[in-house]
Amino acid sequence: MRADAVSRPRIRVIALGGTIASTRDGGRDSHAQPRLGGDELVGAVPGLDHIADIDIDSLVPTPGCSLTWSEIFDVAERISRAESDGYDGVVITQGTDTIEETAFAWELLASPSITVVVTGAMRHADLPGADGPANLLDAVRVASSSAARGHGVLVVLAGQVHRARTVRKRHTSSPAAFGSADGTVGEIVEGHIRLGLPDRPRVHLERASDATRIPVVPLVRSCLGDDGWWLPAVAAAPGAVIEGMGGGHLPVADARGVREVAVRVPIVLTSRTGAGAVLQSTYGGFAGSETDLLEAGLIPAGDLDSLKARVALTLALASGHDSERIREMFNVLGGATPLP
Repeated sequence: MRADAVSRPRIRVIALGGTIASTRDGGRDSHAQPRLGGDELVGAVPGLDHIADIDIDSLVPTPGCSLTWSEIFDVAERISRAESDGYDGVVITQGTDTIEETAFAWELLASPSITVVVTGAMRHADLPGADGPANLLDAVRVASSSAARGHGVLVVLAGQVHRARTVRKRHTSSPAAFGSADGTVGEIVEGHIRLGLPDRPRVHLERASDATRIPVVPLVRSCLGDDGWWLPAVAAAPGAVIEGMGGGHLPVADARGVREVAVRVPIVLTSRTGAGAVLQSTYGGFAGSETDLLEAGLIPAGDLDSLKARVALTLALASGHDSERIREMFNVLGGATPLP
């Protein structure tokens, strides 16, 4: 170990696969799939060892679209072990298809005392201009920075730093595919980290002991002419998330059926717009208005989008939370009130 190594942060890199770990299986016209382990990812980034002492933890390379709750809980446990082992931060590399969901799950499950950064790539390793090495370098920089403490789980891609609670994938293939409705929390400029203030209070949920028994929570998007064909599936579920139109509105046929279900199980109301908070007191006097739905017992998600709301509801149900506790949780996550 070099003399200057003592002063460097200790970072554990957990490699899950995804585009950042993908290469072609043959000639120029062949298809890419996850193949690279953490050692190969870290080895492709010049200068990484000058920023931190890296320890690598590689799982079987998996496409982001195929990650399951089992992997989510496994990684949450690995984050806890990294904290117990005295690491300063954790960097997770994975496929971008599900980063906005997995990062928020770890936000709810991981300890607030260790910095966790999630990153990936939009161009696989065999393409010109592959962005994986630069994203991994930036992620290690953020995870190593004392300025990142207290920010919860962060997502770092394309030189930008996003909160797990607000980050969204907005493009199928652009290197700048990710954005946040409330703006980024920071950026990396000339190797330096610029971060804003920490977000609202965090919510911590216990990890379920058996990932195979995680409840399946439907996510429904309301649309023009919807006749409520999906209501039987929602009625049979332990809870559901519904993307309402605009400020949180449903067609009459949907609203009547949802009112009946909301008496028995938690139904979380979000907006399909992707930005802004669900309204609570603007429109009324008709079935499907936000006041009608909230009076029926639906739980407003505030400014939390539907994918994040589904992650939160799933984990809350798995933790045994009742409807009232779930409502209190969404008050915090959606920006309404502090959790008692």
